[in-house]
Amino acid sequence: MTCKLRAEFLGLGVIAIAFPLLGTNSAAESAGQSALQPATQPATQPSTQPRQVTNTQNIEFAPGGTIHINGSYGVLRVEGWDRPEVVVTVTKSLPYGFERKHPDRAMQRLESLRVIAARTSSTELVISTAKSSLGIEYEIQVPRNSNLAIHHRTGLVSVSGVTGDIDATCRRGDLLLWLPQTASYSIDARSKVGTVSSDFPGAFAVRYLIGQRYSHADPSPSRRIYLRARFGGITIKTILPESAAPIAGGR
Repeated sequence: MTCKLRAEFLGLGVIAIAFPLLGTNSAAESAGQSALQPATQPATQPSTQPRQVTNTQNIEFAPGGTIHINGSYGVLRVEGWDRPEVVVTVTKSLPYGFERKHPDRAMQRLESLRVIAARTSSTELVISTAKSSLGIEYEIQVPRNSNLAIHHRTGLVSVSGVTGDIDATCRRGDLLLWLPQTASYSIDARSKVGTVSSDFPGAFAVRYLIGQRYSHADPSPSRRIYLRARFGGITIKTILPESAAPIAGGR
């Protein structure tokens, strides 16, 4: 075979080999482009279900009556004011991410937690909460000279501007009271596991190194304060009559 024919055959062989390689490269480039630019998928729509709802109840209630708060938990704030009514504002919250995972059940879950305020007589009002795992926060305005009977499960209780008798218990959490400095009191406060702090003078006693008791009695007390915390602290602060008592959390 002449050198010329041998060169021509060699050239044809190179071309034959090159074509499959070109095809392979083109396929690889196409695959690479597909990998970089995947097929468009429908965008996930954010949940339109609320994670939190707030409800308000207004109840006419004369000053001087007794308000019972039973089964509350979370954050409970009670504030005295000069109107003959009780306003109960409750904010309920789902666990984080629940409304995205279960959009069809979010509202039903929120509505399952009910806080009911009902008068049992002209001088008695009961605010009760069913047991639930939802987060909850209460803002309750009451006539200033109402008497309070609070039975809180877990969380924080803050009472300010109320001049009537106060009976408050908390299984696990803290009790915080703001009391007018000029009134006369009989105070009995005890924490089974926790400390008691008071701006009023009085007698302190430590119980089993983990609990504390405090008592204060004016000569002619006009108000009775009875506080019990199973696990948590009790704090009693004084306020001047003309000052506005801050609510827990700096609000």
